[in-house]
Amino acid sequence: MGESGWCRWAVPLWMFTLAGFLQLSASYSVKHSALSDFHDSSVRNCTVVPPYLPPTTVNTTKRLADLRLLMPAHNVSAYIIPATDAHLSEYIAVRDKRLTWITGFTGTAGTAVVTNTKAVFWTDSRYWIQAERQVDCNWDLIRDSYVSSIVDWLIREIPEGQQIGVDPFLFSIDTWNSYYHPLQQAKRTLISVPQNLVDEVWTERPPPPSEAIERLPDYVIERSWQDKVQEIRKQMMEDAYKPTAVLLSALDETAWLFNLRGNDIPYNPFFFSYTLLTLDEIWLFVDPSRVTAEIKEYLNASCFQSHCIQILEYSTVKSYIGRYVTGNVKVWIGTEYTTYGLYEVIPKEKLLTSAYSPVLVTKSVKDQTEQKVLKDAHVRDAVAVIQLLVWLEKSVPKGTEDELSAAHFVDQKRSAQKHFRGPSFESISASGPNAALAHYSPNNETNRKLSVDEMYMIDSGGQYLDGTTDITRTVHWGVPSDFQREAFTRVLMGNIDLSRLIFPPGTSGRNVEVLARRALWEVGLNYGHGTGHGIGNYFSVHEWPVGFQSNNIALQAGMFTSIEPGYYQENDFGIRIEDVAVVVKADTKFGGKHYLTFETVSLVPYDRKLINTALMSREQIEWLDAYCQKIRSEVVPELVRQGLKEEHSWVMKHTVPFVSGSILATASALTLTAVLLSSTLLQRLLF
Repeated sequence: MGESGWCRWAVPLWMFTLAGFLQLSASYSVKHSALSDFHDSSVRNCTVVPPYLPPTTVNTTKRLADLRLLMPAHNVSAYIIPATDAHLSEYIAVRDKRLTWITGFTGTAGTAVVTNTKAVFWTDSRYWIQAERQVDCNWDLIRDSYVSSIVDWLIREIPEGQQIGVDPFLFSIDTWNSYYHPLQQAKRTLISVPQNLVDEVWTERPPPPSEAIERLPDYVIERSWQDKVQEIRKQMMEDAYKPTAVLLSALDETAWLFNLRGNDIPYNPFFFSYTLLTLDEIWLFVDPSRVTAEIKEYLNASCFQSHCIQILEYSTVKSYIGRYVTGNVKVWIGTEYTTYGLYEVIPKEKLLTSAYSPVLVTKSVKDQTEQKVLKDAHVRDAVAVIQLLVWLEKSVPKGTEDELSAAHFVDQKRSAQKHFRGPSFESISASGPNAALAHYSPNNETNRKLSVDEMYMIDSGGQYLDGTTDITRTVHWGVPSDFQREAFTRVLMGNIDLSRLIFPPGTSGRNVEVLARRALWEVGLNYGHGTGHGIGNYFSVHEWPVGFQSNNIALQAGMFTSIEPGYYQENDFGIRIEDVAVVVKADTKFGGKHYLTFETVSLVPYDRKLINTALMSREQIEWLDAYCQKIRSEVVPELVRQGLKEEHSWVMKHTVPFVSGSILATASALTLTAVLLSSTLLQRLLF
């Protein structure tokens, strides 16, 4: 994430270059992979006259000319266009895809710079070939994603004393500083341009969203919005620096605080908004036309007491904050999600900063109701994934299915589940060498037929009113090689080792994620992405600040995180095993207070033919067998309830204990008997 845009995981810096190199290497040699040879007809060739442009490019000549006409009026010699929105969101609305409009590039990570004579585009290794397919020859492509590369280029191209402009609402505070200081040292100046210049020339820019904002149903809520406001105010009063207000900029902050949802950006149920919460007032900045009479009543919008919400125009947030800070105040912001556009209007002596706002930190720990409904959502989601695996097991040998049809099928099955609202991200449905590209998603150009001779990886998720899901399974329908089995088993061992870890309170995820890699490291293997991320309750599929990255907060009971080690063999196959787990209190031999562990809530069997138990320890096998029994006890009743006989039989077959009696090491015989008996009785009663 960071300067180069959002990716599926926050990648440890020491692994990013290696991962990019491996993915790029694959792109040159794989004819049918997501990336293809630079010399084929699907990519541009700017060295010939006239330049060769594939039909996938966009003609940006007029767009660049119109943009350049505006630059002199703002006294800028260069203009920077990043790939984000005013809330630094992972996914952005079409109307905020300014980088796409000006360049033609549809990927999620990149930065463009336009001068009077040049147009240059930076992106990371995931997107180099895509850029060559989509960007016309008005643009130079620089295969780098670091801010330092952009700054170095600006210093070379822009003379001393001149200015570089940017919309400050599209830069985080850290990103602004990473440009501003080196440019200032080189006698160039980064300046805020209040009106976005791309918006000025984008005459057919989509209008703002107009759908009404919704409130969550009562059955998924334990804490009312009044309770949440009271908790945040309590933290404000207890803080030694005595902030008078908290400014919320990330879309999930306002949505969580008021138990509201919207549909403004893809995959995440958020609405464009800001909130300024003080000790005795609440201001919600949103399009008032989207707030129905019912929601106004729900928010107490017609009164002026401390638990009444004043609704103000979304576009007035900057001017309102500017007026507020003229008083004797101190504003608390989370620097990770506050843009420079708001930061610059608050005098530094009136700021209280932390990496994350108190709302994001408080939100990261789910209450009992949130935990229950999120687990329920994962049970129903497991049904849809099991339906996919059963269907593929029958269909792939016929040679009729491909990556796109598989992705469509699992979305279709999820849509039949109770409370479904949509996918939580674009499915990563990847076969053979495509799966070696960790961020791959299929399209009409890259789509591969599924084959019994190749491994297949499906990473997908759903949004439900009661929870968000994200799960990855890797399968093989034929005869896997010994290397594939060992690689898969070692990825599974890493998943198990981290999942069964018992750790003291206050432990940071970054300090334990090595356990997910240990089994791979022992044989010289590794993976180049992060090990896990937080997940929400009908929220973001990547919910910060929970996870195993260096900038995540310490793990606490009630947090949900993915655990997703993998391995990617270039030009051949990819493996990832991803489960969502909740942090819970652990039972320890000597009764250590408050020790923690993980409880896995993703409940879909792993591919048995890829598991070599000879490589695994007794403890790992016992954990695996206990997991299989948990699937039987929690998912089988739901399969029975939905009348899915074939899927029921499939699950029973794929959850047979690996070692006879091993489950008894972790569960009593009585408990196991009860589990199996309940499943048998349900089967007899309903079938």
